[in-house]
Amino acid sequence: MELQGRIKLIDETKTFGNNGFRKREVVVTTEEQYPQHIMVEFVQDKCDLLNAYQVGQQVKISINLRGREWTNPQGETKYFNSIQGWRIENIEATQSDSPVNHPPVSPQDAFEPANNFNEEEHDDLPF
Repeated sequence: MELQGRIKLIDETKTFGNNGFRKREVVVTTEEQYPQHIMVEFVQDKCDLLNAYQVGQQVKISINLRGREWTNPQGETKYFNSIQGWRIENIEATQSDSPVNHPPVSPQDAFEPANNFNEEEHDDLPF
């Protein structure tokens, strides 16, 4: 899955536990009729992917949805979801590096009319 939007916040990398589990969060604001502020977490070696990005950049993030089950000390089972990023791309750079964008042309204007057309001439097209 993919998520597109503008970076609102990039948090610092945090380390947890004895094994050194690393996590870094980024908040992306979607650009649609009702903008959403979506938090995406990058874990372990993927944390470093965010080093090249800044607040305000428009990005596309490849994500996985993660879910887990946890039973609290009282025996109640709880469920948690997270959005985990594994790739991030700068959309603005992709668009500006592309060849010159031409406005769309209507089908009528795409081809010049054939003024020298003669129905008597032999046509070798198979259809």
